[in-house]
Amino acid sequence: MIIQEHNISSREEPVIRIQNLYKSFGEKKVLSGVNLELYRGENLVVLGRSGTGKSVLIKIIAGLLKPDSGFVEVLGKEVPKLNDRKLKELRLKLGFSFQHSALYDSMTVMENLKFPLVRHKRNLSKKEIDQAVDSVLDSVGLLETKHQMPAELSGGQRKRIGIARTLILNPEIMLYDEPTAGLDPTTSIEINSLINSVKEKFHTSSIIITHDLTCAKMTGDRITMLMDGQFVETGTFEEVFRSKDERVQEFYNYNFIK
Repeated sequence: MIIQEHNISSREEPVIRIQNLYKSFGEKKVLSGVNLELYRGENLVVLGRSGTGKSVLIKIIAGLLKPDSGFVEVLGKEVPKLNDRKLKELRLKLGFSFQHSALYDSMTVMENLKFPLVRHKRNLSKKEIDQAVDSVLDSVGLLETKHQMPAELSGGQRKRIGIARTLILNPEIMLYDEPTAGLDPTTSIEINSLINSVKEKFHTSSIIITHDLTCAKMTGDRITMLMDGQFVETGTFEEVFRSKDERVQEFYNYNFIK
């Protein structure tokens, strides 16, 4: 099996469209009229403090949570209206990079990567599966780790393997949830570079959830700032942080980049 590259279309083609999205948990309002578009072939960073609803947003995109109201379309499908079968089909086109890598501790790296292929691509031969594992491990620079256990890997290596396991199903859209959380500065920069490499090599469109300004600056074609349940600024990194909004300036100053 050879990992296929997706065709790049016009930046004007949205692969995710969200309009007037609301979500509350009891009395707590989390998303209050969110509007968002992700264009094909771009990295969009959703930036904001912890607890502002960033992760809730990508769970709604993936159909893991139902919105209270609003329009959510992913790859031309209106997510809240999909039945279970259609939702599973759509999720195969979405790649999730979880904050804690979500690897199976009892499996080797190779077994972790084989698992989604065996589960979802039942027509593949053993040779094709082995080739796919080697190809995607090579893409994240960790081919030599395939016989190791997750406990033997560093935090940065586990993060890379988690991304590789997602890429092995050849998703069209990547959803990164706090990709640099808990990593040292040098390893964080390596993960940011990998996110950019994934976009170039696999032609993915990505939403990157983070509160890390270095991650946002390195990976984001566009940045959007989520505060108090709404997007308050959207643009390039420089455009967002030229904002006169005091909340945006406070966020920048607290996370100041030298």
